[in-house]
Amino acid sequence: MDRKLIAVVGATGAQGGGLARSILDDPDGGFAVRAITRDVNSPKAKALAARGAEVVAANLDDEPSLERAFKGAHGAYCVTNFWEHFSPEKESTQARNLAQATKAAGVSHVIWSTLEDTRRLVPLADDRMPTLMGHYKVPHFDAKGEADAFFTDAGVPTTFLLTSFYWDNLIHFGMGPKPGPDGALVFTLPMGDAPLPGIAVEDIGRSAHGIFREGPTLIGKTVGIVGESLTGAQMAAGLQRALGREVRYKAVTPAQYRGFGFPGADDLGNMFQYNHDFAREFGAARDAAQTRRLNPRLQTFAQWLQAHAADIPLDA
Repeated sequence: MDRKLIAVVGATGAQGGGLARSILDDPDGGFAVRAITRDVNSPKAKALAARGAEVVAANLDDEPSLERAFKGAHGAYCVTNFWEHFSPEKESTQARNLAQATKAAGVSHVIWSTLEDTRRLVPLADDRMPTLMGHYKVPHFDAKGEADAFFTDAGVPTTFLLTSFYWDNLIHFGMGPKPGPDGALVFTLPMGDAPLPGIAVEDIGRSAHGIFREGPTLIGKTVGIVGESLTGAQMAAGLQRALGREVRYKAVTPAQYRGFGFPGADDLGNMFQYNHDFAREFGAARDAAQTRRLNPRLQTFAQWLQAHAADIPLDA
């Protein structure tokens, strides 16, 4: 069978890894994987190679290396990782490199993993939330949203994929519940009673696989994906059931969250405030029914917890 090659940026990471595994899990689905990574000798890269992926080296800061990695591919999954360097300017440069490289390589279908540019609804002069780094409201959103134009202006055949809050952040980003003074667990978010659209990170890759299966009909479109939209109280209740321990939801203000002081707290505080203040717009951009059509294995929060609750660190 002649399989279409999908070049996956960040194939050893969260989103790209999910897509690479989804394609490899479906050997008769018509696609093959080219896993793009900086280190082809890493354990994750070797594991993908052992499953049949072609593994090639490229660097987001090196456009020629990306062009070589994309050459001959039918599709490309393009993603950047703000949290690796905390620089929206670097992320913007990397996105431009991806757009130019996919264009030069003649890729037929690109998925760009993006987010909203929050400044469209909260201009820099708006003092509802502080301006960060001089140019942004939510840096890790705004840089991606602004970079959409690189793909459009270059004429790259692109589907713009709007992701949602990773439930996996409860494991890897320290956002899970923590012990309170009375021993009960406390789950803290600055979301009030507003719902937070969330998704299992593995389902982002699976949904991207569905977009490639859908093909040209989604080129030029924005597709927003979500597993479930839940309030902080609903998430706390789900955590309590899964962990078998009392979990209370503590709603703090965005200003309090920004003051927690960990790296990126101000960015995340603004992000949650944006999600809260524009819950209707943010939620409307993400369609659970469409996500499930693209990815029939889409997990609910309860299903994700069933598989991962034991992985959530509960230390103070």
